[in-house]
Amino acid sequence: MKRALFLDLDNTIYPVSSIAHQLFDKLFKLIDEDLGRDNKAAADKAKDELTRRPYQHVADEFGFSAELKEQGMEILRNCTFEEPMYPFEHYNDLRAIPIDKFLVTTGFTKLQMSKVHRLNIAADFKNIYVVDPELSNQTKKDVFQKIIEEYGYAEQEILVIGDDPNSEIKAAIELGIDTFLFDPEDKHTNEGVTHRAKDYSDVAEIVLK
Repeated sequence: MKRALFLDLDNTIYPVSSIAHQLFDKLFKLIDEDLGRDNKAAADKAKDELTRRPYQHVADEFGFSAELKEQGMEILRNCTFEEPMYPFEHYNDLRAIPIDKFLVTTGFTKLQMSKVHRLNIAADFKNIYVVDPELSNQTKKDVFQKIIEEYGYAEQEILVIGDDPNSEIKAAIELGIDTFLFDPEDKHTNEGVTHRAKDYSDVAEIVLK
């Protein structure tokens, strides 16, 4: 039996696509006006990546100009989301599991916490951690290790749930923690993960057995 779940937020608890237009509208226009002038395909790809990955990582990968990168940072560091938000339907399957849960998400602190508030999920977690690349070089792996040490879990007592093989899933594998790759669009393979599924219907059985 597991003692704790470590969960990602974006595209794990709720779909970013449901808020992307409202959240990123101004930033997307800046990307189109800057990067998109010379390379529309790159601009479109960068905008798509922003729905899944931290802004700083996308800006560096796609070579945003210094001006565009700073304009985007200014928009997002002061941004909150105040419109209605709803978790995936299957999130209730996770919410009902009677063990400790921790939320570990990457992004701008103010924005990520506003999403937690709008989703009304704060009470589901023993603690919430925002890995903010603007504030530190801390990674999700660092946070996982911190939780393990602080709460006295063994690695085999934890299940990490997320949608990104290169983020929380990779960090968990490196630490020897079991993983559950949430893959509703069936985009990934099973390579390296302990479990992979399109919904959360099997998580309770995995955790409680």
